[in-house]
Amino acid sequence: MTITVSSHEPQATGDWRPGHCLPQALYQSEGIFRSDVQMLLDSQWLLVDHESRIPSPGDYFLFEIGEESIIVLRSRSGAVNAFYNVCRHRGSRICLEPQGSKRILTCPYHAWSYDLDGGLRAAHLMPEDFDRSKVSLGPINVGVFEGLIFLNAASAPPLFEEFVAPFHELVRGQGVAAGKVGARKLYPTLANWKLVVENFFECYHCNTAHPTYCSVHDRMKMLAFGAGAGSGDDVAVQEYEEKLKVWEARSASLGYPTGMFADGPETPFFRSGNRLPISDDARTESVDGNPVAPLMTAYGEFDGGQTGCVFNPVSTVLVNNDHAVIFRFTPRGPQSTDVEAVWIVRGDAREGADFRPEELMRVWDTTLREDKTITENNQKGVNSSAYRPGRYSTQERRISEFADWYMGRRERRLERSAT
Repeated sequence: MTITVSSHEPQATGDWRPGHCLPQALYQSEGIFRSDVQMLLDSQWLLVDHESRIPSPGDYFLFEIGEESIIVLRSRSGAVNAFYNVCRHRGSRICLEPQGSKRILTCPYHAWSYDLDGGLRAAHLMPEDFDRSKVSLGPINVGVFEGLIFLNAASAPPLFEEFVAPFHELVRGQGVAAGKVGARKLYPTLANWKLVVENFFECYHCNTAHPTYCSVHDRMKMLAFGAGAGSGDDVAVQEYEEKLKVWEARSASLGYPTGMFADGPETPFFRSGNRLPISDDARTESVDGNPVAPLMTAYGEFDGGQTGCVFNPVSTVLVNNDHAVIFRFTPRGPQSTDVEAVWIVRGDAREGADFRPEELMRVWDTTLREDKTITENNQKGVNSSAYRPGRYSTQERRISEFADWYMGRRERRLERSAT
C-alpha cells in the first residue's frame, strides 16, 4: 500500500525558515496530503477509539483516513483486530456502515466472506487451482493501552510497548481502561490537518477565542502550559513553578502520579505528557469546577488534576478525575480534517442518573466548535495569494517544534522515495 511521492509533487521546503509557519503548498497540495497520510499510517500509532465501543465478538467500527477505510473489530477470542476494508476479489468495500456487528464479513458485491480473523471463508465458482488459504484481508497492526485502540499500517511497525512506555506512570490508577464511552461528537473541519494540529498545540489564541475554556483554567497555568508541556514561555513557567510544586505535593500524598515530559522535534512520535491542576478550586474540567460524572480514579478523592497525553500530533487524551476526553484529528483531504472527541466515563456510570452528556461535553464542545471556526478561517487566509509564513510567538513554542518535526519527517520521506 505504498504511495510513491510523485516527482511533480511540490517540494515546498526551500522557502521555509525554522521558527516560522509552513509554506502555503504544504497546506494545499493533494500530493503532499497523500504523502502525509502515508507517513502517519506507517510511522505513527494512531489512536482511533476506546475498546468499549466494540464490547462483543463481531462488533466493529470503521476508521477512515484519506482514501483508506479500516475495519476495527472484536474477534471471537476477544482480541481487537483491524483490516483494510477492501475485498481481496475485486477491491469492493466490505463494511458499508460506520459501525455494527457481524458474525462474518461478507462482501456485498460478489459475496466473498471472511472470518473475524480476516481469513477467507467462501468464494464460490473459483477455478480449481484457487487456494483460499492464501487469501485473507489485509491486516493492520493493533496496539491497546489502557483501553485505547491504536493502529499502524507498516510492515515493520514501531515497537508498541516502547511507544506507550512514557505514559504508564502518568495514567496509572485513573480508570481509563475500565471506562466506557459516555458521548462522542464529530467536528468536520475544512482545513488541512496540520492547521488543526497547530491550533491545538498553542494557547496563544485562547484569550481571544475561548472565553469558556479560559474561565475554567488557572490564568498563569494557561500562560505556562496552556497547550501542555513545552507550550509556554520560560518566564510564565518560572512564575507558575512554585504554585505547581505545592499542588504536586498534595496530589502525590493522595497517591496520584505527577510530572511531565515533552519529546523534541528530532524524535519519531513527538509525544508529550503532563499532570497539572485545573484551577484553584476546580475538582474537574467543567464550567463550574464540579464533577460531571462519578469519580473514575482508584485514589478515592478528587485532586483537581488533569493528565495530558499527546501520543503523536493527531492523537491526544485528557484525563480528569471523573472523565477523560479522546481527541482524534484525522486527515480526510488536503483541506478537510475529521476532528472527533470521545468522552469516557466510569464503566458503571448511568446516563441520566450519574452523568448528563450535555454537561459532560460542555467545555470541550464549546471549545471545539470555536476551534472549527478559527481553523477554517485560518485555512481561507492561507489560501490567499497574500499569505506569507509568519514568525511564531513565545506562546507557540510547541508548534514551532511541530513544524521542525514535520519538516524532518517529510525530508526523510522524500529522501527515501528518491533512492
